Parts: sequence; structure tokens; C-alpha cells
Amino acid sequence: MKTLLLLRHGKSSWTDASLADHDRPLKKRGRVAAKRMGRLIRELDLAPDHILSSSAARATATAQLAATETKCNGEVEVVSVLYHADPSAFVAIVSRVPNRFERVLVVGHNPGMEDWLDRLIGHVEIFPTAALAQIELPVDSWLDLSLNTRGTLKGLWRPKEIP
Repeated sequence: MKTLLLLRHGKSSWTDASLADHDRPLKKRGRVAAKRMGRLIRELDLAPDHILSSSAARATATAQLAATETKCNGEVEVVSVLYHADPSAFVAIVSRVPNRFERVLVVGHNPGMEDWLDRLIGHVEIFPTAALAQIELPVDSWLDLSLNTRGTLKGLWRPKEIP
């Protein structure tokens, strides 16, 4: 059994219209939410063994802030394919994670992340910025992960619902 944590990037800033979408930073609200979700991960004793993040500035910042708050020892692995990935791209990347890692955190974007969550758990959940989902997967190896893998949603937290 493996544990997958999905974290959507925090709220991004649109103040600099000259920036490409990929380069948009987090706004203050996004930084606060990323830290809040990282603390929640730590409080729930869900610190990841491995972290994968989209290469977009807002995603890597979310991943770094959350990782710092979880006090996990691993570095954030930035994967460019996760920028606007669809479910098949998420599966392709996560299935390559070394098997020694039991709990993996993936930081990415909608609509792909929400689509993958829906596929994993079999029903639609609203997944706003900085939302966190915990899914238990019925696989003993990340290599066994496929588009048809169905997991169990163990928790879903949205920043506005966290005190």
C-alpha cells in the first residue's frame, strides 16, 4: 500500500502582466496557504518521503514552502512534464518514483490534477488552489500505478476550511 498526497499550487499573482503563465509567482494568500497545508501535513503525521513538483514558479514555491513546514528531509524534485499535466502524465511520472518511498507528495495544477483525483477515487471533488488530498493506493510498487488504479480518499482539506 502506497500513499499519494496531491497538493494544488497556491493562489498565484496576476499583478505583472508581462510574465508568462509559467513564471507567475504566488501571491501572499498563496504563500500563507502553502505554509498552512505544510503544517497540516506535519500535524497529521503525513510528511512525504519524496516530493514532485511542476516546474511552474507558483508550484515550486508551494512545494518548497510546504516541505519546509512539514520538516521533511527530502528535496523537491522539479518535473517540467507536470506543468499542466493530464492524468496520464501524472501516472507516467509517479510510476517512476523509486519504490523505497512510501508516501509521495505531488504539487501540480488544475484541471489535470483534479481530473486525476476524480479518476483515482471515482467521483468528483472540488480541488481549489492549495487543496490537499490523501489517497491510499492499493499498490505495493509505484510501478504498478496505472490510469485504472482506484484508491481510497482518506482526507481532503481545502485551505479555507483549515483554522
